[in-house]
Amino acid sequence: MRFFIALDLPEESRLELQEVQQKLKELIPQAKLTDPEKLHLTIAFIGEQPNELKDRLVVAITEAAKDIPPFSVTPSFIDGFPHLHTAKILWAGVKGDTDKLYLLRHKIKDGLEDQNLGVDQRRYVPHIALAKVNNLNLDKQREEALQKIFKEITIAPLTVNSVKLFESIPNHGFHSHNTLAQIPLIR
Repeated sequence: MRFFIALDLPEESRLELQEVQQKLKELIPQAKLTDPEKLHLTIAFIGEQPNELKDRLVVAITEAAKDIPPFSVTPSFIDGFPHLHTAKILWAGVKGDTDKLYLLRHKIKDGLEDQNLGVDQRRYVPHIALAKVNNLNLDKQREEALQKIFKEITIAPLTVNSVKLFESIPNHGFHSHNTLAQIPLIR
């Protein structure tokens, strides 16, 4: 099974981000938009592991979520990986209670390492992947237009009250996501 841990987005947020994606597509026609049903904020990508690992992952996430109360973050800007001007992935960054988000990520990462699971060692950047692009060469004018998108569209804060364990299922070059477990944050 191919596992990842993420924050799911409410339907209202998906619709708001779909507006962002449409504006992004107008500015960068070659962008391949992420299916709105798959929009999420990744905490950790675990990758291909034996199915039996699921229960241990749920325990690790449950332990990590203890003592972290619900919090909120708001998508508020566009950036890209590896960087905006030559991005392969365009994403929405978040602001708000990011300290709780980083704490949650750190505790989950520790739980995964305790189980001898390799965890991405790159700096964690909380984001929601909006689109993939090839051969992007962003000029100053389009960059300014991209940054104005979040000034034109109001995105409501996302209330984070649970963490999900997902399975990513390959399907003819695409992936579908299946929720395996939902772990609540405790007040």
